[in-house]
Amino acid sequence: MAKNGLGKGLGALLSENKAASEEIAVSTGGLHSFNIKKSNLPSCIEVDENGGLWIDPALLKPNPKQPRVDFNKKQLEELCDSVKANGILQPIIIEPVEGTENEFYIIAGERRTRAAKMAGLTKVPVQLRQFNEQKKLEIALIENIQRSDLNPIEEATAYYNLIQMGDLSQDEVAKRVGKNRATIANAIRLLKLPEDIQKALAEGIISSGHARALLMVKNDADMRVMFGKITSGGLSVREAEELAETYNNGGRAATSKKKKAAAKKDPDVANFEQEVKNLFGVKEVAFKGSMDKGSLQISFSSRKDFDRIYEILMAKKAL
Repeated sequence: MAKNGLGKGLGALLSENKAASEEIAVSTGGLHSFNIKKSNLPSCIEVDENGGLWIDPALLKPNPKQPRVDFNKKQLEELCDSVKANGILQPIIIEPVEGTENEFYIIAGERRTRAAKMAGLTKVPVQLRQFNEQKKLEIALIENIQRSDLNPIEEATAYYNLIQMGDLSQDEVAKRVGKNRATIANAIRLLKLPEDIQKALAEGIISSGHARALLMVKNDADMRVMFGKITSGGLSVREAEELAETYNNGGRAATSKKKKAAAKKDPDVANFEQEVKNLFGVKEVAFKGSMDKGSLQISFSSRKDFDRIYEILMAKKAL
């Protein structure tokens, strides 16, 4: 029996028994596999007549490299109903917890395991494998991405951890998970957002498009103002992008507030300005101060406008 495929933890767990005759193949998670005698399997693992492995889901622990943190309760309940009706159709991939006899990490299939526990199952189908730390993360990440189970921050964190752990480039990660490099780069950029904004994105309060628009804003104070506008439900993604450009070009939030306040004028003043506009045929008239003391500014856009204003004033003066 080949021993080269055995890792330290699995080798200690599955000791050789020369008296046993039946063997099954166990994958290492790569291109290689090794054979173990059924009698050498832990007592908590059962083998059916087709060579399938079964275990009590209570003995399965979450993958320490699982990128997903949040599990949707409603979706789990729906999966639980399916499990009650049809059982677990796809084996859960597990590996032994080093230094223990009856504990196993879930490498892929945590949702199925949780649903099985909710459904009250005492046995679930498994595949016994062994992976290095990088491979654990990679497999869990790919499984979740294929099922669209990760929120944007979980996905971004998983990409970042994969790069750090494996000393990989963004191109290499993109090839391994079946994405393009731009997708990886854009995802990781989300981790530059403040923690509370990341939390809002993870919880679905804002969208990835809103998050990318917030990343466009250069000034932190402006980012905060825009985040407030988004969470209040007042900005679409396109409007957020336009506002980010406005802020970056000098149109600060404080300036916008002043303009908004200035728009609230006394009705008499507003009527007076309109009468002046009508008299001189211009589009902009600004009255500042009060009826007792102030100034009146008449804007014109051409020499023709100026001449018309001059003639009207002189005509009034002649009267």
